Amino acid sequence: MKVTVLASGSKGNSIYIEGNGGALLVDAGISSRRIRSSVAACGGDITCLEGLCITHEHSDHIRGVDVFTRQCPVSVFGTGGTLAGVKETLKSPKSADLRRVTPGETFYTDTFSVTSFSTSHDAADPTGFCISDGEVTVGVCTDTGMVTPAMMTYLSRCDCLVLESNHCPVMLENGPYPVFLKRRIADKNRGHLSNRAASNVLSELCSDLSAAVLAHLSEENNTPEKALGTARETLALFSHDVELEVGLQHAATRTVEV
Repeated sequence: MKVTVLASGSKGNSIYIEGNGGALLVDAGISSRRIRSSVAACGGDITCLEGLCITHEHSDHIRGVDVFTRQCPVSVFGTGGTLAGVKETLKSPKSADLRRVTPGETFYTDTFSVTSFSTSHDAADPTGFCISDGEVTVGVCTDTGMVTPAMMTYLSRCDCLVLESNHCPVMLENGPYPVFLKRRIADKNRGHLSNRAASNVLSELCSDLSAAVLAHLSEENNTPEKALGTARETLALFSHDVELEVGLQHAATRTVEV
């Protein structure tokens, strides 16, 4: 399978996952034009899409859904809470093929089996996804304040993981954000994962992972160098066994093949 993070951060998120004969998109928080051009640039084929999976209803994850699904009609998968938020952004809600999913259950497209799992974020009913083509499993786990043992059960299935590594706690504490926003981001129940929290997750999974993409980095409270450095330090001897990439806000990351 091939994984390309098209955009990642507070200004918009989207991930293109390609299997043998089909592809899925996870989130569409950037423009339809950018999604289509980025997929083409990474060698993908937008006509092979079998669905769009939405993690939650915040605008940086659904901003492009309306135009994209009108230009490239695909089924949109998400929890009830997520789809309610998506529906509010659609100009013609009845024309969109919204498919409700339940965390812990698996649904199928022509190429993939997809299992959603609940995450911990200040959204209606947020989820991550485990996407499998029968041989390889790719996990997507972003926008979560913590990774619970139940979440780890799903992530332990993954050969490749797109994992949030949102902020450096020191940069967040000393940064320009107001106190209430700093607390929201750092909230372990409904906020965002720090670099250290993300690297601790990777250290528990590294014996089974072949690749990981650190995602949803804050442009104000993190840097790619800090996120990668923390991950490599924590992985220690395993750091050469897990291919590490960083998802960027304004450019697609190098495609990871697993």
